[in-house]
Amino acid sequence: MIEESVDKIEARANNMRKNIIKMLKEAGSGHPGGSLSAADIVASLYFGGVMNYSEADPQHPERDYFILSKGHAAPVLYAALAELGYVPEDELLTLRKLHSRLQGHPDSKKLPGVEVSTGSLGQGLSIAAGVALGVRIDQQRDGGPKRRVFTLLGDGEIEEGQVWEAAMFAAHKKLDNLCVIVDNNGLQIDGKIEDVMSPYPIVDKFKAFGWHVIEMDAHDFDSIEAAFNEAESVSGQPVAIIQKSVKGKGVSFMENNVSWHGSAPNDEQYEQAMGELKAALAALEA
Repeated sequence: MIEESVDKIEARANNMRKNIIKMLKEAGSGHPGGSLSAADIVASLYFGGVMNYSEADPQHPERDYFILSKGHAAPVLYAALAELGYVPEDELLTLRKLHSRLQGHPDSKKLPGVEVSTGSLGQGLSIAAGVALGVRIDQQRDGGPKRRVFTLLGDGEIEEGQVWEAAMFAAHKKLDNLCVIVDNNGLQIDGKIEDVMSPYPIVDKFKAFGWHVIEMDAHDFDSIEAAFNEAESVSGQPVAIIQKSVKGKGVSFMENNVSWHGSAPNDEQYEQAMGELKAALAALEA
């Protein structure tokens, strides 16, 4: 487990955003919007003392799990794994290339630190619920620390019916070692989620399914810390953290712009994006 200061976590998130932009520019394709919106929460999971894991062994038997259900946001996971040292940073530039370990969607058979191959939307919560039940059974039988399972879903993704079957199962089994984070940036590939197939009210839906629900500002690190502290204290219920985020966060022309759901920057856009992110880091360091 790594527990760093807020300033250090914010700097990590900034570096992850820079690597996301570099990966997508080199690949010429990918999904910047939902990767950038999730950088702060993923950085907090790995570097804010939230998840228990081994820096030396990504398969440590007593580790917590992170499952990226919205697998198209793979660049944010790869950027975090590079921060951990599980992936050499220069390998990030092989994203989406033939024979690369860094495919467009995460491949658990190729890359250390990827728990589950994801990409078919709606399936991650079902897998996470099964893992949470399994590790609870193991803990009850063999002893050892409580192991937690975290999964990140897109707000458009929760339009999938399988999500709600899994939500019902998790509440029925009282999986209080399961924490779902819904990245509520309000946009999906075809436009605003409320126009495509509105999942609102998200909070009330999870509460109706028997979950403990926490609302959070996805880009305020005090809010993130408070949400995870509250989640850890919950007993007898799974937890859903609904994080209000900005799609494309950190790059001005990508923010709240649905056209950046699945587009790569050109040369000029790349320079502008990197300039903005470098300026944000300089301001943070100052």
